[in-house]
Amino acid sequence: MDERQAPDPAAQLSRRYGTLVAAGLTLVALVSVAFILPVPYVTMRPGPVFNTLGDFEGKPMFTFGKDARTYPTEGALDFTTVSVTRADTRVTLVDVLKAYLVEDDVAVVPHDIVYPDDQSEKDSAAVGQAQLTSSKDSSRVAALRAAGYRVPEQAAVAAVTKGAPADGRLQLGDRITSVDGRDTTTAASVVKLVSGTKPGQVVRIGYERRGRTGVASIRTRADARDPKVARVGVSLRSQYAFPVKISNNVGDQVGGPSAGMMFALAIYDRLTPGPLTGGLQVAGTGEIAADGTVGPIGGIRQKLAGAAAADAQVFLAPAANCGEVRAADRHGMRVVKVSTLKDAIRDLRALAKDPKASVPTC
Repeated sequence: MDERQAPDPAAQLSRRYGTLVAAGLTLVALVSVAFILPVPYVTMRPGPVFNTLGDFEGKPMFTFGKDARTYPTEGALDFTTVSVTRADTRVTLVDVLKAYLVEDDVAVVPHDIVYPDDQSEKDSAAVGQAQLTSSKDSSRVAALRAAGYRVPEQAAVAAVTKGAPADGRLQLGDRITSVDGRDTTTAASVVKLVSGTKPGQVVRIGYERRGRTGVASIRTRADARDPKVARVGVSLRSQYAFPVKISNNVGDQVGGPSAGMMFALAIYDRLTPGPLTGGLQVAGTGEIAADGTVGPIGGIRQKLAGAAAADAQVFLAPAANCGEVRAADRHGMRVVKVSTLKDAIRDLRALAKDPKASVPTC
C-alpha cells in the first residue's frame, strides 16, 4: 500500500502568505511607479496681477509722447494672469490629484489643449509674444478712438504663400490700397473684395511699396477648403497711423492677448480727464479688437482668484465668460459683464460715482 505524506498546514500557510506579500509588494511598486510617472496634463494656477496705471519692472507700464496730453489717475486697473506649467515640465499623478482634490483654484487640463501638436516651450512663448504684440496694437487703437482720436487703418501684407498667385507680385509689407479700383482701408475689406470674385478671375490689387505705388494683376484660385471662394495667397495684417506716441512697456514675462482690455482702459484713463476708477481697485481680463469688442479668454477662475488675492473690489469679465464666472468663486468681488470697451468705460464711471450703482453683472 502506497504511503503519501499529508500536507503540512504550516507550509501551505507560509506559501500563501509569501504569495500575498509578493503580490502586495508588486501592487505597491506599480502604484508607486504610476504616481511618479508623468501624465499628459498641465496645471493652471492663479498668476500675479499688474497695475496698468503703475510700473512694470521699475518703469511706467505706459509712457506717452510729448504730443499727448495726459491726466492724473488713481486707484488700480490690474490685468490678471494665469501660471501654466511649462511644456517640458513633468506633471505626475500626485500633482494632478493634489490640484484636483485639494487646491480649489487650480485647474487640470490635457497637455495638448495648451500645447497642441507637441508644441515646445520656445514655440509656445513665441506664439504668446505675437499675441501680446497684437494685443498692444489693438488696445492702443481702441483706447485712442474711444478718447476721440482718429486712427487711420490700412491693410498690409504679412506673408505671401510660396507658389500662390500673389507670389512674385506682392511683397511682405506692401500696403494694399485698392481691389479692382475700389479703395480699401482694412484687411477685412480686402478679403471681402477678393473673395467676392470668382476663382480664376483676374483682380487688380493696388499697393504702396517703399513710397511708390503700383497695381498687380493677379489671377485668383480656389480656396483649398471652399472651391467657391477666390484667394490670391497672402496673409494680411492691419497697420495704423497713430496720432500720438504711446509705448506699452510690458516685457516678455507675460504673453497672450487677454490683457488687451485692461491695457485699453489704462490708456483711455490717462488720455481723458478725471480718474476712471474713482479710486477703486479694479481688476479684469479680456481680449480686445481694434473696434473695442471684448472677447473671451481662458483661465477665468484662476484670474478671479488672483485678483482677489490682490484685494480687487471689482472684476471686469468678458460677457462670453459669464457662464464660467457663475460656476466659480467670486471671492466677494463684484463681477461686471463687459462686451465692449465702451461698456467697461461706462460702468466704471458709474461705479466711480457710486460703488453700489446698478451695472450689468455676471
